[in-house]
Amino acid sequence: MNEIPIGPRSIIPFRFLRRMQRDPLPFLTGLARDYGDIVQFKIGPQVLVLINHPDLVRELLVTQHRSFHKSRVLQRSKIILGEGLLTSEDELHKRQRRLAQPAFHRDRITLYADEMVQRAARTRERWRDGATLDIHHEMMKLTLSVVAKTLFDAEVEGEEDDIGSALTSLIDLFPLLMNPYSVYFRKIPIPSTLRFKKAITRLDRTIYGIINERRASGEDRGDLLSMLLLAQDDEGDGGGMSDKQVRDEAMTLFLAGHETTANALAWTWYLLAQHPDVAREVQRTIDEVLGDALPTAADYPRLQYLEMVLAESMRLFPPAWAVSRLAMDDVDLGGWHIPRDAVAVASQFLMHRDPRFWQEPERFEPSRFTSEAKLARPKFAYFPFGAGPRICIGEGFAWMEGVLLLATLAQRWSMELISRDVEPKASITLRPRGGIKVRLHANSRG
Repeated sequence: MNEIPIGPRSIIPFRFLRRMQRDPLPFLTGLARDYGDIVQFKIGPQVLVLINHPDLVRELLVTQHRSFHKSRVLQRSKIILGEGLLTSEDELHKRQRRLAQPAFHRDRITLYADEMVQRAARTRERWRDGATLDIHHEMMKLTLSVVAKTLFDAEVEGEEDDIGSALTSLIDLFPLLMNPYSVYFRKIPIPSTLRFKKAITRLDRTIYGIINERRASGEDRGDLLSMLLLAQDDEGDGGGMSDKQVRDEAMTLFLAGHETTANALAWTWYLLAQHPDVAREVQRTIDEVLGDALPTAADYPRLQYLEMVLAESMRLFPPAWAVSRLAMDDVDLGGWHIPRDAVAVASQFLMHRDPRFWQEPERFEPSRFTSEAKLARPKFAYFPFGAGPRICIGEGFAWMEGVLLLATLAQRWSMELISRDVEPKASITLRPRGGIKVRLHANSRG
């Protein structure tokens, strides 16, 4: 096996930790530019290996996945997510995924479509021509409402801002978990840790309230929550989930299910506002497929151009901007020696903008996602939902939701960008720093 090139070093303790906490994207972009496909560096005593080639991504997430666990940073996030699908490992992860999987089957997702569209329709009715708003905030409220209703049959109307604020607090404080001493910091009653605990308490109140109400009713409403509460693991120990396990899965899906789609849609509106030619093609597609009718699940396959727009938006601004894995043993990864306990990092943000696989990578061009174009490039040059056995369980849900919400809103509204110099903020997800201010313009049918 080849030894991995050694990257930058510093005599200043934890210098790279501070750079990763403050703004990791320029730091990782510089590493990829200077060292190529693979490089190792240290944050304190921790060895990190940045991989930056589709073949190595395949090795990490698919071929050699059994040799890796989620990294320690994500393991530390168990204080938020518990033993949910994002953080659990091995047999527990397989069991939890097996119990949750039916809620994300294609037929089940189709049943969610009407609720998605109706909530988007209510949002567009609330908007006013010429109004100025933060489209990221609006998408956060909308997708939170969709996830709560479709997966948990719960209404959070009136609570969206409060819940969203708690989620934002957790995300803003997530870089704290990158610090190897965070387990000690969390015990100190300083403002940041107090906000952290307050946010978790607020979210737990909502989620346990939903669980307790459903337990008391005994109803099977056919949603994910009912499946989790009633499921018996016939392939495993035959048991169901405790309230704590259900809470962990619900917290994971509240965070991942609404946060990532909201970011994808916000960045999509940001890009459409700057590319009127693409926005016009979106309108032409909507006119041709829908006319004045609201979209349905049956329309989803015919809204292919909108899916291409969403895909290109997630190429430039992937909501999940990096994945990291902890080597459980020495691993041969594509001929490179990954030492035990090293953390391998693959960044969607870097790979999706690599000029070796994307011509003019900074340009917004949805035609990159025609069937022919996708076949012409390496599969793992694009992996917004991860890959392998731990690929996002909600990928199908997210694609349908993103396309239907975009179609419903764009049918009535277009947007003028007011914010200037919007920058991505890489925390647990890729949010627009400071939001995205737009001015609404009613389309002719509005």
